[in-house]
Amino acid sequence: MRQAGRSLPEYRKLREGVPMLEACARPDMIVEITLQPVRRYNVDAAIFFSDIMVPLKAIGVDLDIKPGVGPVVAEPIRDLAATRRLRGLEPDDVPYVTEAIRELVRELGSRPLIGFAGGPFTLASYLIEGGPSRHHEHTKALMYGAPEVWTELMRRLSAITLEFLRVQIAAGASAVQLFDSWVGALSAEDYRANVLPYSSWIFAQLAEFDVPRIHFGVGTGELLGLLSEAGADVVGVDWRVPLDQAARRVRPHTALQGNLDPAVLFAPWSVVAERTDDVLARAKAAEGHVFNLGHGVLPTTDPAVLERLVEYVHTQTAN
Repeated sequence: MRQAGRSLPEYRKLREGVPMLEACARPDMIVEITLQPVRRYNVDAAIFFSDIMVPLKAIGVDLDIKPGVGPVVAEPIRDLAATRRLRGLEPDDVPYVTEAIRELVRELGSRPLIGFAGGPFTLASYLIEGGPSRHHEHTKALMYGAPEVWTELMRRLSAITLEFLRVQIAAGASAVQLFDSWVGALSAEDYRANVLPYSSWIFAQLAEFDVPRIHFGVGTGELLGLLSEAGADVVGVDWRVPLDQAARRVRPHTALQGNLDPAVLFAPWSVVAERTDDVLARAKAAEGHVFNLGHGVLPTTDPAVLERLVEYVHTQTAN
């Protein structure tokens, strides 16, 4: 996952005293942080170091990422006037992204680089709530009660997300992931009516680039079919749904990504190996599989265990 480096001591040392959004805007730090887990773990692909809030910050939204809290927006967006102040993203807004990816592509050689962006629902939730939310009450209230505002906001966020992904692809990213973290807060009916059209539009626009497209959300077991319907080539599955069941829920010709529980890495190695074998066995039901954790690496994870896990998966899947 994209947080693979955050449990590393070299990451914490490099980030010491540097705010998250500043680190995401410095090409030298982006490159180094992206490469750190590649060096440590010999993973099969690198994940571009960034944050889903970067494009919003780049277009002038007053926000910050506060340690221990997450993204905080100074003036939440809850009406049409505020929504219309969100301008489109231009490549020149994020020159550090282009510079960093070009350098990473040179450094990585044949190893793929996966870019990513936040999905429109997750971005909307942060903008509407003003920060992280457990229940997304303001978001849902606006979605249910002010459909014209919701539609305008989702259209604008979808265009911003698309451009952010286009910039990454143009610079050399080998694949991209739409990371709609909080969309699992919705029912299938609400997702189909209020989010699916926008995610589908993003994936449809990306089709011209002929790069693999990945779709991921947390707590989305009931939405896996719809996430697949949005048009991704790969659907990420968190640890709540076994991969053989997930394979039956997605559309034909859809690969799966996942889905070892990140907390399993704190158990004895025998348990880690057993659970990993189970994931690999169930993944045989899928039409393609990218082994991964079911969500991000927890910050206190022992890097030695992650290193051993990657080596184990490589050994188990060598034939």
